Amino acid sequence: MLLSILYIIGITAEAMTGALAAGKRHMDWFGVMLVASATAIGGGTMRDILLGHYPLGWVAHPQYLVITCVAGLLTTVLGKWVVRFHKIFIILDAIGLIVFSIIGCQVAITMGLSPIICVVAAVITGVFGGLLRDMITRSKPMVLHKELYASVSFLAGIIYVTMLHFNVPADTTTLVTLVVGFGLRMAAVFFSWSLPVFNFEEAEV
Repeated sequence: MLLSILYIIGITAEAMTGALAAGKRHMDWFGVMLVASATAIGGGTMRDILLGHYPLGWVAHPQYLVITCVAGLLTTVLGKWVVRFHKIFIILDAIGLIVFSIIGCQVAITMGLSPIICVVAAVITGVFGGLLRDMITRSKPMVLHKELYASVSFLAGIIYVTMLHFNVPADTTTLVTLVVGFGLRMAAVFFSWSLPVFNFEEAEV
């Protein structure tokens, strides 16, 4: 129940950030809903397609698609307020990242896939929506350039899979992964933690 509530909060926050990105590119309302939905549920969609997990999450639960579209349209009216309270959205985004990662693991685990694939599923679910948003709006992929983000999703997946491997109760595993993953993401934002950057400049001939 808690994970479902946090998931709805997460997709709502992600949809609003997607709508803001669409607004910066002066898209119409359909474009806003498209980018909002891609940002919020694109990661889960890509995961399901790659793993052959059908029906897709938003097909089985169309209310999720409705939530993302409505959140996107609301952002066109409340955009200034969304920007003003951006710190709250950073918190909600961090929660969403870990929740999406956990759900990605759960889907792969129920399919009987290997632990490595479960962790990969966590990362795809957690970050691919943001990548889709940036590709559609032709922006620099922020999840690969700013503070620890994709790597936090990766670590959350490892924590979740490892704890279940050692027979830790599922509820405890979920709670620990949420707390540790959220704490790590917020620390990365606060302290500007990031991975080393590979900067390659081709020498002129």
